[in-house]
Amino acid sequence: MRSGTKRWTAVLLATAVLANTAACGGEAADGEITLRFSYWGGPARQKMTQEAIKKFEAQNPNIDVEEEFSDFGSYYETLATKVASEQAPDVITIEIRGLREYAERGTLADLSSTVDTADIDGKVLSTGAIDGKQYAIPTGVNAWSLVADPKAIKDAGEKLPDDTVWTWEEYADLAARITERTGGKVYGTQQAFNPAFLQIFAAQRSESLYQGNKIGISPQTLKAWWAIHRKLITTKGSPDAAKSVELATLGEDRSLFATRNGAMGMWWSNQLGAISKASGGRQVDLLRMPKAQGADAGGMFLQPAMFYTAAAKSKHPAQAAQFINFMINDPEAGAIILSDRGLPASSKVLAAVGDKLPESDKKTLAFLDEIKDELTAPPAAPPKHASAIEDILTRYTDEVLFGRMTPDAAAQKLITEANALIAG
Repeated sequence: MRSGTKRWTAVLLATAVLANTAACGGEAADGEITLRFSYWGGPARQKMTQEAIKKFEAQNPNIDVEEEFSDFGSYYETLATKVASEQAPDVITIEIRGLREYAERGTLADLSSTVDTADIDGKVLSTGAIDGKQYAIPTGVNAWSLVADPKAIKDAGEKLPDDTVWTWEEYADLAARITERTGGKVYGTQQAFNPAFLQIFAAQRSESLYQGNKIGISPQTLKAWWAIHRKLITTKGSPDAAKSVELATLGEDRSLFATRNGAMGMWWSNQLGAISKASGGRQVDLLRMPKAQGADAGGMFLQPAMFYTAAAKSKHPAQAAQFINFMINDPEAGAIILSDRGLPASSKVLAAVGDKLPESDKKTLAFLDEIKDELTAPPAAPPKHASAIEDILTRYTDEVLFGRMTPDAAAQKLITEANALIAG
């Protein structure tokens, strides 16, 4: 979502002037080792993480884990400052958008031979690898999916689509009919502009968002993607451009589902529980994304919700890897964290905690199991400046939706500007 976009490059350049100071980690006079662990989230995540840390410390009495916790909004700026001043935490939580940025700057350690990854799907695991080195271990997985409210669709006199065959045109037409038949009280869908949506759309056209260190999508694909957004607006299948852009920056608790003014939308699959809660506990279902007419592949993929990484200059690399191994592979840690960081990446941990998952996560797990044979390989870590490129995508999408630029001009300028940034 737009609210999740981070300006990695600006932050890193702004903090690169800081002087060198103490290295990460520490060892007390009595031999006790202190590991610093950075992560973001809300109070619920902090509480369960603290519980998991206590469990690890009980198993390893000589290791003390010192958490460095913040909200999402300030996390990466704080992390960049620490890295630039050579005070990187021993264990660092990171998203795929910033992985290459930090790995290629020499910030992260190669965990290839230090963390047990035998029970992690190889394709998912590969998203944390760059140039043959495993810099990052996936915490858990999710998939960008379509979310539907069956009751809202039925109340509008419509039926849930057959998501194994439906097209983008059918999706847009269904959204328009729902809005029309409810007199505008319920919009057919809430728009989303997440790059994962574009990645899926491009894959259906045998393209990818990135092709090595260049933009991989063609102007034609960008224009077709924008055409879907514009059709939803002009047919009133979604709110107008201003409202759609605003909604894309808000969380589930302020979505059309929360106000019961929407029947469909797009989110990551691990957000299903939050969406259901925001809508007052109504049943919401996950559906396959619509397809381009005649597409061979649906383009949906599993993506790590986040990764654990270790600092290359940690004074305690073995213990940092030991902590990551615990958080990824220990069933007791899994029973505490459950799906908070995505459905567990370790198949053994997932099997051990499956019965303990909330009902919404069980539904998500069943959905992902249903579509597993249809999924494409997860995209590799994007080039440096990925978050800045997302800003570019957002800017030109706005220009098209508000009619300030033609799709032809916007597509050409977006690709030129993004490629220049990647090459810089």
